[in-house]
Amino acid sequence: MIRNFKELIVWQKGFVLTKKIYQFTENFPRSEECGLKSQMRRAAVSLSSNIAEGSARSTRKDYANFLSTALGSAAELETQILLAGEFKYFDENQTEKILADLSEVAKILFVIRRKLLQPTT
Repeated sequence: MIRNFKELIVWQKGFVLTKKIYQFTENFPRSEECGLKSQMRRAAVSLSSNIAEGSARSTRKDYANFLSTALGSAAELETQILLAGEFKYFDENQTEKILADLSEVAKILFVIRRKLLQPTT
């Protein structure tokens, strides 16, 4: 499909989001090292990685499947961000900002996936 995933706006936004997650989780309590901190980082990395991997697939259906996986990772990450906010690991402003960034990525993914699944003429 797309040979250079780095040119995709959705990948770029997902990549920036992943870096923010790494930065924001840096100050999580030590007790979360193998818990929420690790889970959030893995979900964020999975989101960007699935966009990249899907773009390298040879069929629209395969690409759409990887975007579905990326959307799943986005939903997982949203839950984890909400938990981090509840536990006061993020302040309210950080939580709102990161959720807005994630929402933007998810919306773009949804649109691309929908277009990929439309019959071609």
